[in-house]
Amino acid sequence: MGNKVNTPSKLKIRTGDLVKVIAGDSKGQQGKVLSVLTDKNRAIVEGINLVSKHTKPNAANPNGGIIKKEAALHISNLMLVDPKSGKTTRVGRKLNADGKLVRVAKISGEEIK
Repeated sequence: MGNKVNTPSKLKIRTGDLVKVIAGDSKGQQGKVLSVLTDKNRAIVEGINLVSKHTKPNAANPNGGIIKKEAALHISNLMLVDPKSGKTTRVGRKLNADGKLVRVAKISGEEIK
């Protein structure tokens, strides 16, 4: 047996994508992906899965207190929103006219930017 390095799989969701939550407490909500944690297969979505974080007083926040912050969601609980129809869609990959591999929406065949 060898030392197999755990390489992250190719994710279909990227930073800046509009996604919809399909499972969990935030089911049905839509938001923009702020960041993707490829090593953990998780993503942080704007305004979704908010958690309360208790903070001590510091230079940035002199009073301290409780702040609401987005927590990471698993990629499997997110689905991309089709740019054309506005419905959730699966993601495929195709070669475009320039011979470059691009992501496409399975519903409309539209290229995802």
